[in-house]
Order: sequence, then C-alpha cells, then structure tokens
Amino acid sequence: MRVDKFRPWFYAAAAYNLLWGLGVIVFAQQAISMWSLQEFVSVPFLQVLGMMVGVFAYGYWLVARDPVRYADFIWIGLAGKLFGISGFLFYAFSGVLPWNMGWMILFNDVVWLPAFVLFLAGSRKSDA
Repeated sequence: MRVDKFRPWFYAAAAYNLLWGLGVIVFAQQAISMWSLQEFVSVPFLQVLGMMVGVFAYGYWLVARDPVRYADFIWIGLAGKLFGISGFLFYAFSGVLPWNMGWMILFNDVVWLPAFVLFLAGSRKSDA
C-alpha cells in the first residue's frame, strides 16, 4: 500500500485540528453555550483542550509532508483518538458528561480512525 495516498487526510487533519483548536481557544464561551456544556466544562478547560488539539496539527502536517519519515507520529494521534473515544464513552455512560458531546467526539476522533488505521497498516507493510 502506498502511504502517499494518505497525504490529503493528514493535511485535512492538520487544518481541522488547527481550526478547531483556535476556534475553541478564541470562542470557548460561545462553544460551551452552543453545545450546552455549562455545567460540565469551564472556559479554561475547553481552551486547554483547544491548545492540545492544536498541537496535533503540527504533527499531522509533518506526516502529510513526509509520510514515511513521520509515520510513527500517527501512533500518537491514534492513541489520542482512541483515548478520547473511550474516555467520552466511560464518562457519558457514567452520567458525568452529556451525550451531546458525542458530536465533538465524532468529528474530532471517530471520522479520522479509518484513515489512521489504514495508514499505519500500510506503513508497517512497506517497512518490511
């Protein structure tokens, strides 16, 4: 499998993470209101989350530019996606987080999983 075909995915992930991260840093209060998270999330918490998401943008941009050299960065991204999903499910089932946060998890984590997993499977085969 040619890992180069995943470059558009990683450029898209870089752009998405940068825009989402900056968006929730600058418009944290509006995001909390829009998603009805007032009793669950504070402005500083959401802004820190935005900073963390934004940092991933640089890693995805590096992978997009040189998928072979930076392939292992996607393991970090995949771990973040899987921990984000499992953490959300745990706390949503526990009643700590509202289920409407699932939309955030869907777009921040779930939609990227197929590309990340397929890329990692392909990059490992090309290493052999």
